[in-house]
Amino acid sequence: MSNHKQLFIEIPTWAHVNGKPDSTGKIKIFPNDFIVDEQLSFQADGAGEHAFLQIEKCGENTEYVARLLARFAGVRQRDVSYAGLKDRHARTTQWFSVWLPGKQDPEWKQLETEEIKIIQATRHARKLKRGVLSGNKFQILIRQWQGDKEKIEQQLQQIKQQGIPNYFGVQRFGHQGQNVNKALALFDGAKVKREQRSIYLSAARSYLFNQLLASRVNAANWNKAISGDCFIFDQSNSYFKTERLDNSVVQRAQAGEIHPAGMMFGKGKSEVTDQALVFENAVVTENQALVDGLIKYDLTADRRALRVFVNDLSWIFKEDAELLLSFSLPSGSYATSVLRELVNVD
Repeated sequence: MSNHKQLFIEIPTWAHVNGKPDSTGKIKIFPNDFIVDEQLSFQADGAGEHAFLQIEKCGENTEYVARLLARFAGVRQRDVSYAGLKDRHARTTQWFSVWLPGKQDPEWKQLETEEIKIIQATRHARKLKRGVLSGNKFQILIRQWQGDKEKIEQQLQQIKQQGIPNYFGVQRFGHQGQNVNKALALFDGAKVKREQRSIYLSAARSYLFNQLLASRVNAANWNKAISGDCFIFDQSNSYFKTERLDNSVVQRAQAGEIHPAGMMFGKGKSEVTDQALVFENAVVTENQALVDGLIKYDLTADRRALRVFVNDLSWIFKEDAELLLSFSLPSGSYATSVLRELVNVD
């Protein structure tokens, strides 16, 4: 059992760049209001033991489709892989792999329903691994939009130029943010199934990152180099530490070539120093039970960009108070983190 007194954490409204948006609207009234197209970071080579399927699904979650593929192909659940989870309440395309050593492909088209379509099938030498995406394309229709058109266009232009805080989306934290409290219960000795455990650990880690990022947004340095920072290359997971904060580093951060890199908490010494360490230490002090729990479960500290650029951002105001947004984000970043800067969709 943990020595920590059981706490209760409520998910806050994390800081916005320009304050809470005053425009309002509704998303996901219909699945076609939220369209996601997954972009793989490589191309299947057309040969090998793994069947690669690009599937369009509507109103179904990723794990359900994976189970369906396993049953249909007569393989074990673990022989079906996917690169990332996709929203159920949306129309999404994503890739799955099915391990079929020495076997022909079944007639995949027989799987099709109104909700599930097979777009293409090919083969590849290796199974699909989690996270091997270059990103996702989004098309989001905001219905019943109300607000100041001129103001939201200025905000959209600002996002186009400056990016957004790279918050983890609310879906990471479960219903009413309960996954973070379930992580606390786990750290306090509660028995939890293995597959649930990784969800709760991810939620705890994501919460701590968002707390750190919010403190930097409040200090107006989430997108600026400060002394002691680590930096991550744009659209990369590689990060580095500089001995001193010189003009070239400041300018590269301003140009968007590199981003300040926030802590994904776990075991290992933090590489940041000076001002950056002050921000991190404040999060640790306020959330010691979560930090200790992540270390106890052997998660290794890592880094994530505090800022993300929103690529190919375009928008159209349609009739009947509708705003259509189109954009791309790199893997691991959330469309809801774009929306939260623009529209109150609660």
